Amino acid sequence: MELLKGSTVTKKINEDLKQTLSSWKGSLPHLAIIRVGDNPDDISYEKSAAKKMEFLGISHTIYTYPKTISTQEFRTAFQKINEDSSIDAILLLRPLPSSIDEKEIAEIIHPTKDIDGISPINIAKIFSGEKDGFAPCTAEAVMEMLSYTDIPLSGKTAVIIGRSLVVGKPLSMLLLNQNATVTICHSKTKNLPSICKTADILISCIGRPHMIDASYIKENAVVIDVGINFDENGSLCGDVDSDNITQASFITPVPGGVGAVTTSILAKHVLKAAFIHQKLKD
Repeated sequence: MELLKGSTVTKKINEDLKQTLSSWKGSLPHLAIIRVGDNPDDISYEKSAAKKMEFLGISHTIYTYPKTISTQEFRTAFQKINEDSSIDAILLLRPLPSSIDEKEIAEIIHPTKDIDGISPINIAKIFSGEKDGFAPCTAEAVMEMLSYTDIPLSGKTAVIIGRSLVVGKPLSMLLLNQNATVTICHSKTKNLPSICKTADILISCIGRPHMIDASYIKENAVVIDVGINFDENGSLCGDVDSDNITQASFITPVPGGVGAVTTSILAKHVLKAAFIHQKLKD
């Protein structure tokens, strides 16, 4: 079994991004990171994203708002950022507090700035197989990790545990576009271990610590763990009990797996958005 570390996958992505930026003409790409409230997960991702931008030399601005802000107040503030011509890309940390109508905000974000795929337009493009939209960064990070294994996806059986619009559903479309045969499972799925054991590629994003044990894993399967959880000792862990699984061909760790690739995909999307905006200005 080979441990598929995020740092191994991101090395090539980062090299390509740095090369592109070294010959960049005009203003550097500019990312707006927007956070509402003080959710520890949001703060952690914000720091990781900012660190990646600094490492690559991408301009970024962080906007923070109190958890108590109303939909109307936030909409006004968000629209100002949305319409700012100096900002190429927007990362809105979610989920938003219940005081804000997240669907309303998703509907007004410019699709060309929506680098995490929350706009209905970008979601539709992913589901229709168009290449010019933005998929959610985590879903695309999984695809990058699968690409690194050099295992052809065409004809492979893929099982995804989780059906959110952040990972499960868009990822199923990305896999289908590569001619994989995809099954989506969730908390109500019956006989989950037996279904998972049919998978050449098993991807878990259900958010239950160490739920996936050896009984779920087919011999030589590729196992991608997207779960971010804390165990009984307060330590960060994934959905997969990776310490007790030996039959997989590849398995991703948590931490140090998909999350590490996600920020590089984020940076890749910032450059793509900036390039689109340059073309629109020309």
